[in-house]
Amino acid sequence: MLAISLALFGCDEPKDTNNDPVVQPMETNPYIQNQKLQRSINLGNILEAPAEGEWGLSLEAVYFELIANAGFTGVRLPVRWSTHADTVAPYTLDPQFLGRVDWAIAQAFENDLAIVVNVHHYEEMMTDPVTHLPRLLSIWHQLASHYQDYEDDLILELFNEPHNAFTSQLWNQYLTQLVDTIRTVDTSRTLMIGTAPWGGIDGLDNLELPADTNLIVTVHYYNPFQFTHQGASWSTGSDAWLGTTWGSTDDYNNLQQDFNRLKSWAETNQRPMNVGEFGAYNRAGMTSRQNWTRAVVNISESMEFSWMYWEFASGFGAFNKDTYEWNELLSALIQN
Repeated sequence: MLAISLALFGCDEPKDTNNDPVVQPMETNPYIQNQKLQRSINLGNILEAPAEGEWGLSLEAVYFELIANAGFTGVRLPVRWSTHADTVAPYTLDPQFLGRVDWAIAQAFENDLAIVVNVHHYEEMMTDPVTHLPRLLSIWHQLASHYQDYEDDLILELFNEPHNAFTSQLWNQYLTQLVDTIRTVDTSRTLMIGTAPWGGIDGLDNLELPADTNLIVTVHYYNPFQFTHQGASWSTGSDAWLGTTWGSTDDYNNLQQDFNRLKSWAETNQRPMNVGEFGAYNRAGMTSRQNWTRAVVNISESMEFSWMYWEFASGFGAFNKDTYEWNELLSALIQN
């Protein structure tokens, strides 16, 4: 599969083609990198919109300062690169949009925040992954080349929530090609890899990681879904869940069981673990949202998982973009 990437980008094939793990320098030890993301928040509904601002939120320099001052150590920047790249080979990225992402990374660095940049909402990959794989590989080759000299506080996440036709079997196949494509130009960048389908913890059962030691594994956690997504317009039947609360003994026990699974997988596979998304929609009661959020944060930190709350200032948000004030969720996220 490496040969596909090499042929696509006209790179010389490396002499060593064995399957031994690629050992990265100590300065990019993925466990150390993962700790930089210990307490992070997603800048969601901004650059993964079809165009910035379409979903009611645009990036502002002050957001990064506010996030850092609140006690967060990192941010995740979801990016819809697929609407900012040519549709024919070589699938060139829009330089103006790339510059906008560069600006966001610079803002993170200026505020001592680590940052994860991903490929988000590449919808065509969900319906026709085979056709769109060359374009995805090209996007990542361009990004890897562009960011190869950036400091290691930039972490690259390969793809957000594969699902539908982008099955777990295809995800496992494409992972190797994606990692190999990046490694042809950047051998030491820490990469983040999620699960299929939908980034959930069940996807760990099917995940087959490439032989590369410099990886962080990420999962998304929205259990119980009828609590976290009650009243969400995009979830069919969710209005019937309105009024669902969280905080019973059974609720805490179920959370513990889920995270015990994560801990067991991380230890067995010797990989650092990140909870890349978790959040409860704003139509749930605030007390329950606080209880659930605080519980997820506490158990993540007790197991030495980094976490990234979903999200900053939209439907799940912890910040009010109109008043420039944090809401009650901040005390559940940053507790000391």
